[in-house]
Amino acid sequence: MVQNALDPVAAVAVPLWRRVLTYGLLVAFAVWCVVGFRRDIAQIDLAPLASGWMAIAAATVLSLWNYALRVVRWRLYLNRLGHVLPWRFVALTFMSGFAFTLSPGKLGEMVRGRYYQPKGISMTQVTGAFFVERLLDLLAMIVLASAVLAELQSYQSFLWLALALVASLLAAVALVPWPLVVGRLDQRPHGALVKAIRTVANMLANAKQFLSPGILASGLMLGLLAWGAEAVGLKLLADAVAPDRISLLGAVGAYSIAIIVGALSFLPGGLGSTETVMTALLVAHGYSLAQAILLTLVCRLLTLWLAVLIGWICVWCLRDPGNL
Repeated sequence: MVQNALDPVAAVAVPLWRRVLTYGLLVAFAVWCVVGFRRDIAQIDLAPLASGWMAIAAATVLSLWNYALRVVRWRLYLNRLGHVLPWRFVALTFMSGFAFTLSPGKLGEMVRGRYYQPKGISMTQVTGAFFVERLLDLLAMIVLASAVLAELQSYQSFLWLALALVASLLAAVALVPWPLVVGRLDQRPHGALVKAIRTVANMLANAKQFLSPGILASGLMLGLLAWGAEAVGLKLLADAVAPDRISLLGAVGAYSIAIIVGALSFLPGGLGSTETVMTALLVAHGYSLAQAILLTLVCRLLTLWLAVLIGWICVWCLRDPGNL
């Protein structure tokens, strides 16, 4: 019934200016991705990894495993909203957001919401799920990094800051009666500021349904397995350059801290901050500066840039109505 009701809306022609603006932004963002990628790839000398192609292949598989687990979690959230959608559609729409992962705070990933509106899922529901997903990803990285907290004295402030941020936001979502807040805002004159506050309140009201113990624990566990897999990938790459110079826990800590610092920087994709921290931590574990830069950039190639590439492929695939 919902789909039938939405069909006439979907059939309305999109104004030309909106199509031009949308595709213009897509092209501009694609150019930004290519420029950033070229800046990274130009610094990579793959000679030290020439004999470690198995490690590169394994790290790539672990990154793909990360994406697969996050698709599983996203489908769990959609099920929570009362929508059981095909795996193919969920996978394509979720990973299409990776095309915009270089946006500050990865907020551009919410573009996937446009694919769910014809299915009867509102943008506020999508943003609520996305909000909790981001918080759980950050919490998962904190848990992973805490395994080597004693070794990372200089980065403890970032961990405490991230933990305080996650805890306060989760408490705000859980304890504040957001539906009541939305109701009261509806009674006020709808100025631009009130509309913006109402949008945020509505998002947080929708996010609350993902904080039940069962779904919260499931989401966190999937996040730990997903991000832990990419950290293991860094360990495999590091061993290919210099075996046993860094422990598994050390690699997990280096990867997690670098991602946390990148997330707190709010730079697009954490570019610059993540690479700097990861390189510094690898040097602290005994790698030369050249080796640390190589490992960092290859790791980012197989995690960040692989995700961006997959995201754009999914965006292209979703142009086919048969995939919607």
